[in-house]
Amino acid sequence: MLRIAVPNKGALSEPAIAMLREAGYRVRRDGRELVVVDGENEVEFFYLRPRDIAVYVGSGTVDCGITGRDLLLDSGSTAVEVLGLDFGASTFRYAARPGEVAEVADIAGRRVATSYAGLVSAHLARLGVEAEVVRLDGAVETAITLGVADVIADVVETGATLRSQGLQVFGEPILRSEAVLIRRADNGEPPEVAVLHRRLLGVITARTYVLMDYDVPATLIDAACAVTPGLESPTVSPLRDPRWVAVRAMVPRKQTNRIMDELYTLGARGILVTDIHACRL
Repeated sequence: MLRIAVPNKGALSEPAIAMLREAGYRVRRDGRELVVVDGENEVEFFYLRPRDIAVYVGSGTVDCGITGRDLLLDSGSTAVEVLGLDFGASTFRYAARPGEVAEVADIAGRRVATSYAGLVSAHLARLGVEAEVVRLDGAVETAITLGVADVIADVVETGATLRSQGLQVFGEPILRSEAVLIRRADNGEPPEVAVLHRRLLGVITARTYVLMDYDVPATLIDAACAVTPGLESPTVSPLRDPRWVAVRAMVPRKQTNRIMDELYTLGARGILVTDIHACRL
């Protein structure tokens, strides 16, 4: 039976559970459930602290899991990333008081406060910058004001929280993170993990694309297919009226209305859009 670790709480928990549910697995219905067995799919889910999941997977206690790329790298675990899951995005940056630190090289000899000591230490080591990394749990924005650090390294979204503390970001991002599927590094991708991988990829694809159907004059088929090339190629079917053909193609969900406008202007009619609930590519 495949053993999968899932975030028990935090920002990654509910989106991960929703994705597994969409992938056809039986997941927990109550936040108090810590172990759920899906007998039909021969899977056992363990709901664990997000920060611990990479350690459990790397040690072989569970076969695979869902966690943040940042947590995976911070843990120092031997687990490997299999698939980005397109949720839980975040960006890690350095920040300091304006005028004091302008680039990463200027961090040398200073103190850096962060909740991700492993991640930041590894990043500084790759750049050849020697600095003292101060590990703090929770918010680190006040570390400079309180005198325990000269620089902070933290998740940055809009930067409003940093500006409220008189700080500004500098240098390139340390990391762009998101939720990821991870597995043990010592046994390749077992068939059971490959099935999970395909199912989750199918969910991502179904969320990213829609099916678009439309009728178009046969003389305009090449121009229409240039607008909706599909993944491999659109499906083109004859209609009773030989002057028209029906076209079906997958198109990016975010571009749906723009593509419909282009097709209508071109001469297509009967343009319909359908959600994709599941797929395998």
